[in-house]
Amino acid sequence: MRKKIDVCLSPELLNLYSLDGKIVVVVDVLRATSCMVTALSEGVSRIYPVASLDECQALKGKGYLTAAERGGQQLEGFDLGNSPLSYLNRAHEGAKVAATTTNGTLAITKSAPFAKQVIIGAFLNLSAIASYLRSRSEDVVVLCAAWKGKINMEDTLFAGALVDRLSGEYELECDAPLAAMSLYNCIKGDLYGYMQQSSHARRLSRFGVEEDIRFCLEQDKYTLIPVLEGDELVPLEV
Repeated sequence: MRKKIDVCLSPELLNLYSLDGKIVVVVDVLRATSCMVTALSEGVSRIYPVASLDECQALKGKGYLTAAERGGQQLEGFDLGNSPLSYLNRAHEGAKVAATTTNGTLAITKSAPFAKQVIIGAFLNLSAIASYLRSRSEDVVVLCAAWKGKINMEDTLFAGALVDRLSGEYELECDAPLAAMSLYNCIKGDLYGYMQQSSHARRLSRFGVEEDIRFCLEQDKYTLIPVLEGDELVPLEV
């Protein structure tokens, strides 16, 4: 019997999915999971994803750098925002980071109690995610962080890209993975150009972070997968 793959296009739809015994791939391309993949690949030792600002700030007293974003902007009183570029050149090597974002960390904390395993995906580690899943026997749910509950383009495209990479090896659980894969295959030749139409890319562009967007759409820059162990994300090299 073939393994199955499904796509949940928003955490608001999670009540329709059973995560029991499954690997959940959480994705928030712009920009939380891209940050997580980059940070751990660039030497951050672990990341503590939390849903609220208060939880994040409280971890500062326990030796964590704090990273907080709401509505696309870094918040005052926190060490970092939500830009993967801030971790390049091993800028925070060895550090522990507590992170909270508008969508991505919420998707992690919502799915963690129910999944067999939670791993973090981005275009930056797409091939590593596909390779890892091929080696496992569990069914998979790709959980798109979306934007405040509403479906977004970039996470759907990542889901489609991953389903495409695994095509023929997994049975599609419903129409969501098929729709995501079809969309990705239609526009994969100009991912950045197509993404200029998306609401979140337009939103972030107002903050002058086009370089972040280009970076987050790069494929296979890293081979590392963040894996949730207890409450923290730690690196798994594939």
